[in-house]
Amino acid sequence: MSQGIHVREVVIQAIADLLSGCRNVAVGALSPIPGSATLLARALSGDEMRVTLLGSRRHNYFTDGGRELFDAAGQGRIDAFFLSGAQIDGAANINLTCIGDPDRPKARFAGAFGSAYLYFVVPRVILFREQHDRKVFVRKVDYISAPGISEPGVYRRGGPYALVTGLCVMRFDSTRGRFRLASVHPGHSVEEVCDKTGFDFDIPESIPITPLPSQHQLATLRTRVAAEVAETYPRFATDLFTASVAGLPPVKAKLESADR
Repeated sequence: MSQGIHVREVVIQAIADLLSGCRNVAVGALSPIPGSATLLARALSGDEMRVTLLGSRRHNYFTDGGRELFDAAGQGRIDAFFLSGAQIDGAANINLTCIGDPDRPKARFAGAFGSAYLYFVVPRVILFREQHDRKVFVRKVDYISAPGISEPGVYRRGGPYALVTGLCVMRFDSTRGRFRLASVHPGHSVEEVCDKTGFDFDIPESIPITPLPSQHQLATLRTRVAAEVAETYPRFATDLFTASVAGLPPVKAKLESADR
C-alpha cells in the first residue's frame, strides 16, 4: 500500500486507541506490541499518561518489580494492564498453566504469576495474542488460570475489556459474559475470524475495518516510539520499523466495511 504500513502497526494503533482516558498503564515482561502501543498512547496524550514497562530501566516507575505492580494495582492506581494465554475462551477465561488434563498434561507452562489477581483488580484488562487460531481461541480452556467473569456476590472491580489479535479487535460485554466483534484488520474478513475462532461471539450487522494509523500517529510510532521501545526490545524495534518503512509486508489499503 502507499504508506507501506505493517499489520503490526495497525495492531499497535488499535491497542493504543483502547487506552484512551487511562492515566496509569502497566505492561508486563515480554510484551513488545502492548509496550509499543502504550508508549504510543502516552506520546499521543501529550505525556499525561504514566507508563511502566516491566523490564525497562527508562520507562519504569517501580523500584521493586512485580511486587510493586501488585501493590499499585490493589490500591487502584493501575488503570490498564495486558494479559494473554496459551488458551483463551469465549468467557474470557485464560489458561497459562497447561494443555490437556491437568493431572496428565500434554504441555505445562510457567504459570499465571499473579494474573488472576490482576484480572480482579485492574479495571481495564486488554487481552492480547497475535496468533489467532482454534488452538488458542477455544470453546473452553483446559485449565482456568484466571477467570474472565465471576459468580454474583464476588467482589471484583477489574476484568476483561477487549481482545486484540492479529486478525481483529473484540470488546467484552461483562454483563453477558461474551465477546463482540468490534473490527477486522485490513486484509482480513469476518469469515476468516469466525473460521479461526473456536468460541461463539456476537457479530453486529456491520463491522468496520480496523483504522489505519494517521500520518501523525505513524510518524510518532516510527520515530519516538521506535526509539523508546528499542531500549527494552531492540530486535523487535529493528525488525518492525525497518520492515515497516520499507513496506514489508504491507497490509491491504481497503477501508470499506467488513460486512459479511
